[in-house]
Amino acid sequence: MYTNHGETVSVPDLSGYTFDEGIKILESSDLQYQVSVDSSFSSEERPLAILKQIPEASSQVKSGRRVYLTLNARNAPMLKMPNLINNPLKNAQEILSNMGLERGEIIYIPDIGINVVLGQRYQGIEIKEGAEIPKGSRIDLYVGDGLGNQILMVPSLVGMDEVEAEFLILGSSLRIGEKHIQENDSVAPGKVFRQSPESGMQVKTGEPIEIWISKSNF
Repeated sequence: MYTNHGETVSVPDLSGYTFDEGIKILESSDLQYQVSVDSSFSSEERPLAILKQIPEASSQVKSGRRVYLTLNARNAPMLKMPNLINNPLKNAQEILSNMGLERGEIIYIPDIGINVVLGQRYQGIEIKEGAEIPKGSRIDLYVGDGLGNQILMVPSLVGMDEVEAEFLILGSSLRIGEKHIQENDSVAPGKVFRQSPESGMQVKTGEPIEIWISKSNF
């Protein structure tokens, strides 16, 4: 929209447009552009989408004025995974939000600690503190339901592969403990060859089961 016989022009709203789309809009409005050195990142926007502009949309400026653009980064910056274990669920959610991570699914498992985080997973895999993940990633949380007071028998896990063992542990109202990857010439790679506590022992609901998995030679 032009006023005063072409002396000023209304700055268009570029939010959400990609860089290439924004350039065309600016050129058609007789405006120039410059990309800010500092980019930001939003998982909700497309790569190279325009996140911010100066001057703001609808500002009246002279023809040929330069509009400064802040673009959405092409790739998400990497963050270090925090340790959420033993944190109350509310605190864990705040930590994720403050770091730019998203809380995914909440899976309740039997444990005497009610709404206490007992496990953290990314894309279905347990993730340790300090592991690098993209900003905006969804973290699933395993949380205690406060009912972990039953006595259970530990199932036999030896000979199972890692995924089968994990399903059986969770399906038995127990919790996955530490996993150790070690060489074992007598057991096929990926198979459980040791567990603690051993099968047949009595434990409380939600107790962690530690497993040892045969390491691949490749």
